[in-house]
Amino acid sequence: MKIEGWRARWLIAFGFYLLQVWARTLRYEIEDRANVLGKPVSGNYIAALWHNRLLLISFILKKFFPDRPGAGLISASRDGDLIADVTQRFGFDVVRGSSSRMGAAALLELSNVLNSGHDVLITPDGPRGPAYELGPGIIFLAQKTGAPIVPITMEYSSCWRVKSWDRFIIPRPFAKVRVIIGQPHRVRSTSTPEEFENERLHLQNAMMSLVERR
Repeated sequence: MKIEGWRARWLIAFGFYLLQVWARTLRYEIEDRANVLGKPVSGNYIAALWHNRLLLISFILKKFFPDRPGAGLISASRDGDLIADVTQRFGFDVVRGSSSRMGAAALLELSNVLNSGHDVLITPDGPRGPAYELGPGIIFLAQKTGAPIVPITMEYSSCWRVKSWDRFIIPRPFAKVRVIIGQPHRVRSTSTPEEFENERLHLQNAMMSLVERR
């Protein structure tokens, strides 16, 4: 059943409030290998986060990186409508599209965000997976703009796993959250499908090297 109108707005507002209350019960540890925390903004990035760790990212970016405005790539699906609304309530912009099949319009819009000096965030295995398999869109974007990619992951001391395609992770209240900001990753230009695939796998492996709970 599709919920629309004032009921949808009420549910989104309540969910946004509940998420903030939940997130404030957690204990955070930031492992900043990119050396960006608390530093003046000297360049912008493409942040990459696996889809099953998406829940808290807007809260964490707003809390620990308030001086880094940006936009998130979010699916144009009905489920994406909810995520987009919550993301905007945290003060971030939204670009609608798929990270696996990024259309020309989404690619152009994300490029414009990066060219304006802001960051973008992509879940490169979303919106439907397979889990931990990096789609080509983020590689195209990095090659087009020259922006470095910063892998991000979150590891929880205690959590629930949803029975979804990516076993979506929900931290239990009062759990400890390790936020790992990986070193910036540069994608090289390519001229053959084989070279492109090597770059895709290189980034996928860099992201997976940060993941502890799979």
